[in-house]
Amino acid sequence: MRIITHSRLKQFWELSRHRDAEGPLRAWYGHVRHKSVAWKSFHDVRAVFASASLVGNCVVFNIGGNKYRLVTRIMYRSQKVFVLKVMTHHEYDAGDWKVDCGCFADAPNPQQKEIRP
Repeated sequence: MRIITHSRLKQFWELSRHRDAEGPLRAWYGHVRHKSVAWKSFHDVRAVFASASLVGNCVVFNIGGNKYRLVTRIMYRSQKVFVLKVMTHHEYDAGDWKVDCGCFADAPNPQQKEIRP
């Protein structure tokens, strides 16, 4: 899978209050970008990340023992994972991210060229 964009992960863990997120985020990144990973559906994601959740058209990963949340949009056809937001569990529970990330916006039409979120 091709991950777009690694910099959002790095920006999050570089904040002094989130330094403990670096290891878990790097582990997630390393696993997902490995050449053997080729997800075709959310079912494939859950086979590896059992705690991943489907929220609208976003996939949310628990990171760092459920301390952080990583919101992504996965384009299975093109094998791309868009990193939309990384946040604390508390920020996730507030729910504002759902609008910010467009998780309930219409999913891209598979007949049209994919548009980056």
